[in-house]
Amino acid sequence: MIKKKAIPVLILSLALVSMSACSNGNSSNTASSSNVKSSSTNSSSSSADSKSTATTGEDGQTAPKNENASDPQIKAGSKVTVFNPKMPTLDPTQWQGQILVEQGTLLEGLYGYNQDNEIVPKLATGYKVSDDGLTWTFTLRQDAKWSNGDPVTANDFYNAYMYQLDPKNTTAQLWLSVLNNVKNSYAYHAGSVEKDKVGLKVVDDYTFEITTTLPHAILGELVLAGAMPINSKVLKEHPTDWFEPKNFVSNGPYMVKSFTPNGELVMVVNPNYVGVKDQLNRGNVETIVVEPATTVPVENYMAGKTDVALVQSTSDLQYAKKGDLKSQLYTAPNYSIRYLEWSNPVTESPYDKKEVRQAIAKALQRSPIVDSVLNGMGGATNTFSTPGWPTEKDLKGLPESVEEAKQLLKDAGYENGKGLPKLMLYIGVKQVDAQGEQIALALGQELQQNLGIQTEIKQLNETQFNAYQYNGPQAGAEPGFILASGATNWSEPGSLDMGATQQLYSLGTLDAPLEATQKFIDWSKEVYYKPAIEQYGDPNNASAGVEWSDWAALEQAAKADIAYLDEWTAKQPAEWQPYLKQPGVPTPAEQWQQIVDTWKKAKTKDEKHAAFVTAWTFVAPNAPGGKLNQNALDVQVYYNQYSSEQLLNLRMWQAEFVNGLTVDEAAPNAVKVVNSLMEDAYAIPLFYQKQFFLVKPGITGVQSNPWAWGNFYGLHFLNVE
Repeated sequence: MIKKKAIPVLILSLALVSMSACSNGNSSNTASSSNVKSSSTNSSSSSADSKSTATTGEDGQTAPKNENASDPQIKAGSKVTVFNPKMPTLDPTQWQGQILVEQGTLLEGLYGYNQDNEIVPKLATGYKVSDDGLTWTFTLRQDAKWSNGDPVTANDFYNAYMYQLDPKNTTAQLWLSVLNNVKNSYAYHAGSVEKDKVGLKVVDDYTFEITTTLPHAILGELVLAGAMPINSKVLKEHPTDWFEPKNFVSNGPYMVKSFTPNGELVMVVNPNYVGVKDQLNRGNVETIVVEPATTVPVENYMAGKTDVALVQSTSDLQYAKKGDLKSQLYTAPNYSIRYLEWSNPVTESPYDKKEVRQAIAKALQRSPIVDSVLNGMGGATNTFSTPGWPTEKDLKGLPESVEEAKQLLKDAGYENGKGLPKLMLYIGVKQVDAQGEQIALALGQELQQNLGIQTEIKQLNETQFNAYQYNGPQAGAEPGFILASGATNWSEPGSLDMGATQQLYSLGTLDAPLEATQKFIDWSKEVYYKPAIEQYGDPNNASAGVEWSDWAALEQAAKADIAYLDEWTAKQPAEWQPYLKQPGVPTPAEQWQQIVDTWKKAKTKDEKHAAFVTAWTFVAPNAPGGKLNQNALDVQVYYNQYSSEQLLNLRMWQAEFVNGLTVDEAAPNAVKVVNSLMEDAYAIPLFYQKQFFLVKPGITGVQSNPWAWGNFYGLHFLNVE
């Protein structure tokens, strides 16, 4: 999955923007969200404004849908077994494999996916968006019930969301939920504001209000496991184990019969389920068994151990295509891209020249790699798009041309690769990326043959590889590219980039000077930045900050930084102001005063020291634990001083498309950002991926998960003859 880091949105600086994933969190509905207009009402017939198109042909058939116009009669004794990733828990806040069964199967939210991966109403009858684009008011159906017979109300959503936001719930994955964009969600989770300041409100039993920090499309996030309701009565009676099978109450088409952590999950039809009228909500299967995925899914499928199996290797795919399984082989969209991501090294090299990187992008011949290495499990592309992607027609990748590549390299002074150092290609371990090494070898061979560029492959362990791809510049990184994955986590305008803009979430990347890249690394590797300790005092010293005189350097720096940022912000274009001065968010000056007031009210030395540490991390680069705080005042000032106009533009365009309310509104800015990154060859697309799976005859409604989580989802649509 794409990991877009869960960092709260900025107050003043362009160093970061509001994030959706993760990430990767990333997200889009074929990459769209429903068509939304401020102050408009969307009726229960509204759906996503675009949908995916599954390809057919020699690669495999389009999987047959459950073609019922409305919910069919349950077929007594029917059972379907599916392999999916291990699930350690059914608690949706923990975000493991349960996303595959809880977003519409066991639990049903305000909105959900249909069989075309469109977002459609489920518990909601419609919504209104305020004129400022911040407050979404949802009305709920009054006929929906829990499996215990209780009505589903707005309180069940409110209590479920506050359960996740509870400061005591330290493992909740807020960035993978609508809560990532709810006003004051992170502040309350951190214990710094009261519950009533969170942008969630129960207007009445069947009206629920969500207020976001910035205008942001949230329908795509309302289908996720973290946005599901929890039965309020059960949550109150079993606050720590409501999700255990003995306590689990469902409002979806199925309920839990039995569950073994990391083992088998058995679901049976929920007799109290009431679906949306005139909409297909479920199939006719009585029992669905979810088994942990295995390393030999095709063999298990042939042995009759499962009715549905994902084809995970090229050898299995070729076997299925040529054998008796061909008639049971299906294909569906996978919204993901493999691409080369610039490594952001701290050493200067000829690869810093745009023309050299462009030559690399043009010299790569993708189709031979797709044919020989992927054996059909992908499609060649020079843009960040899959067939039918909303931005596909407007993206302009560098065209393949070996001759043009050679000329570019010659004009740059490196004809036939002479004078160029080895280009590093970073890949993951085989357990995580089985094809990575083969792809890198093929890329290296093409660069050697076409341009005379020597390459070296470096395999990183999973932690290292994730850090290289998602966490910004890394110490020791050499000039080269990471064989990265750009996947989409869910449906919203923020996924239009398909992961191409991942590097914009970190400082010191792309065209940043080497000094800024090194500064990012220095700031990130220490628990507290040593030069800042020398300047402001030592947070590790329990007596630091107890006397007001200890605050002199911090106070001086804070006031100077705030004055600079206020002046800088005032000079920026009007369209940037909502992202630089977010409505309802205290200004840096107000935040600083709040910290000072906390110190003044403190009654003990420990409390005074704690306030000092808070002030220290508000100004200086590090938060406790050695993590760079990119929102720190010193960091914001530094970033705004060194960033080029182009880099600032990219980050603001990114902020605008991530926070768009519709695909049509977001697409132009997404295109500008992605085209720029491809033009500069900081991000070089290689191919989009395809999913193949096997289905036993007589079963319809099987949906492979097109989002970053893979495998299968929408299990409630399964139907048997």
